[in-house]
Amino acid sequence: MKTLRIKAIARRMILSILLVIAILMVGVTPALAESYDRQSLRYADFSNQDLSGDDFIRADMANADLHGATLRGARLFDTTLSQANLSGVDMTGATLDGARFIRADLTNAILEGAYAFDTDFRDAVIDGADFTDVLLDPLTNARLCDVAQGTNPVTGRATRETLFCP
Repeated sequence: MKTLRIKAIARRMILSILLVIAILMVGVTPALAESYDRQSLRYADFSNQDLSGDDFIRADMANADLHGATLRGARLFDTTLSQANLSGVDMTGATLDGARFIRADLTNAILEGAYAFDTDFRDAVIDGADFTDVLLDPLTNARLCDVAQGTNPVTGRATRETLFCP
């Protein structure tokens, strides 16, 4: 029994070593997500950058410029994005729970599949934003429907339809 366990461990070590050698030979380096956890990023310029999977948990990004950025799968839990420029941003699958988008510009943003429960979108511009499959609390959804208009130029979906507005 002990011999079988040692053989299994040795097999895993050999496979791990071979995998590392293969990665080094091909020249592929694994992508590492950046962490901006709890940082002050007020007025920071992240425009047109690929920030997929990055961690902005509890960061202060008020007035930041993120237009055209890719934030697929990013974690923006409890992040302040008040008055930030998020026009044309792709936040597909991002975690936005507790984030504050107060007076933020989300024109033509894609939030498809994002988790946004308890997120504050007060006075945000959402013209052309795509909220397909976004988890929102009913009150927030109703408030967004009050101002929803336009069609997302990338997905071709109407903002009101993605929010299931009456």
